[in-house]
Amino acid sequence: MVELDEAIIARYEAHGESFEILIDPKVVQKMRDGRPVDLVEHMVVDTIFKNAKKGTKASEEKIAEVFGTTDVVEVAKRIILKGEVQLTTEQRRVMAENKRRQVIQAIARNAMNPQTGAPHPPARIEAAMEEAKVRIDPFKPVDAQVQEVLAALRPLIPIRFDTVRIATKVSGEDYGRCYEDIVACGKVLKEEWQRDGSWIGIVEMPAGLQTEFFERLNRKTKGAAETKILK
Repeated sequence: MVELDEAIIARYEAHGESFEILIDPKVVQKMRDGRPVDLVEHMVVDTIFKNAKKGTKASEEKIAEVFGTTDVVEVAKRIILKGEVQLTTEQRRVMAENKRRQVIQAIARNAMNPQTGAPHPPARIEAAMEEAKVRIDPFKPVDAQVQEVLAALRPLIPIRFDTVRIATKVSGEDYGRCYEDIVACGKVLKEEWQRDGSWIGIVEMPAGLQTEFFERLNRKTKGAAETKILK
């Protein structure tokens, strides 16, 4: 279980009553992102409070009346997902910064400059976000914020989400070394082996991954890989 000095209070109010839990703030982030968590492991105590600071427990009758159950885990889930979370200034800053990095990486992975066909480096995206004065919600899922951020960036930089198809050729010997890199970056749409033992394929991937793809292949093949972006 999480230590008391690391926990925050999550509160849900209904029927004129307050229901509170002491929880690890990182778990709140994960749950609101839709990721599975073991709540009991991240609560200070497996107790539903009326007032957590005073240590006053909520009555089981009121819990059952509001939530339809007295199961602590189920009630805690409702409190986290539907209630309010009290973060310290530092906790909010750290969580917002982590979410900001996730949003930047999501955009850099999928976006491109439609004028050049090249991906936007994360630093360029971050600079445009600062210029646009984009504010990140530490609890809102990344996917839900990406489109909002893109809308804010479009007046400043040419940007859109797209995919690219890259014709790729590596030797049979290099293929084994490159396979994980190929499938990590994209989806192989078509492939065949040549008479000389080399492998050729058409790999589709998010536009923002093309630079990483080229770098991976060149590193593994020592520059022998052949690639061509298809129109």
